[in-house]
Amino acid sequence: MTETEARLILNCLPKIGPIRVRQLMERFGDAASILRQPSEKLAATGLPRSAVQSLSNWQSLVDLDAELRAIESFGAEVLLPDDERFPPMLREIHDPPLLLYLWGTLTPQDHHGIAVVGPRKPSHYGEECTKKLTYQLAYAGLTIISGLARGVDTLAHQSALAASQRTIAVLGGGLQKLYPPENHGLAERIAQNGAVLSEFPMNRDPDKQTFPIRNRIVAGWSQGLLVVEASQTSGAMITANFAAEQGRTVFAVPGPINRVTSCGTNKLIQQGARLVLSAQDVLDEYQLLLPLAPKKKSEPTPQLSEREAHILGLTGTIDEVSLDFLVDKSGLPPHQISSSLLILEMKKLVKQLPGQRFVRL
Repeated sequence: MTETEARLILNCLPKIGPIRVRQLMERFGDAASILRQPSEKLAATGLPRSAVQSLSNWQSLVDLDAELRAIESFGAEVLLPDDERFPPMLREIHDPPLLLYLWGTLTPQDHHGIAVVGPRKPSHYGEECTKKLTYQLAYAGLTIISGLARGVDTLAHQSALAASQRTIAVLGGGLQKLYPPENHGLAERIAQNGAVLSEFPMNRDPDKQTFPIRNRIVAGWSQGLLVVEASQTSGAMITANFAAEQGRTVFAVPGPINRVTSCGTNKLIQQGARLVLSAQDVLDEYQLLLPLAPKKKSEPTPQLSEREAHILGLTGTIDEVSLDFLVDKSGLPPHQISSSLLILEMKKLVKQLPGQRFVRL
């Protein structure tokens, strides 16, 4: 039995986690040796009975051949911590994974990354901040690490790909149980321009227990974690706590004090997280400068009437404004505001959001 096969077995067993396995490896030498021990010796280490039973009966609990076939047919491989491609900082956390299932490729550049997390339903402000900051950080050469979840995770991966740079997705389930299902296409693109990773067996369904386990890898991958938005009890805050415990730099985007999705980030800043107003605030930590963007061909500015220009000037690029706000500030009747907004939308200068709210593009 190879070390890889032994670790696959241990990783698939219930009641056995990476911390216990490492304690046993210190006692017996390597992963394969653990599986050869009689139950009496395993029990003498102080393991709970349930863990001893799992180890003693591994042949009836784990179908190693099926797992190896699944890995091969998927086009994945198994990465052990002694592999030079394994993220160095991930080896240093309290409970590094026994192995990683790898779909795609890892490069030395991926050792220098920034994790990006936030809610599954970000505000328009959160969406725009994620897209802008992540694109610029990727463009500067940082690999973007996130969890492929809906919302901020998805936007972070998409923005890195839009910058033609690398991104890493860490899953909360097995590679064959990719979640959410609508991100299958995105995962394929990530695997072609980075990697999709999991520490869970190929067919493990994601659940409430696996996502926090996944979050420690996202937090521990590199030296920094960027929290775009977060409520005080969100998964993003759990990840931020992991990062702080692991000695990583936590960056947070401030937000309005009356918005639920800003409560967590504002609290992080209050507790000492680095306040982020631009991508350069993050790059300063990495001693990098934001590269100059290539010059784009200038497009002709759409012709606007005096009323349209006035209404456009009242809208913002980040904070959305309501129709009532525009009526109040402009002094114009609602029907004139509405007709002008329609023209501005057609000229792709303004976007309407739900609830008759508008934002400048």
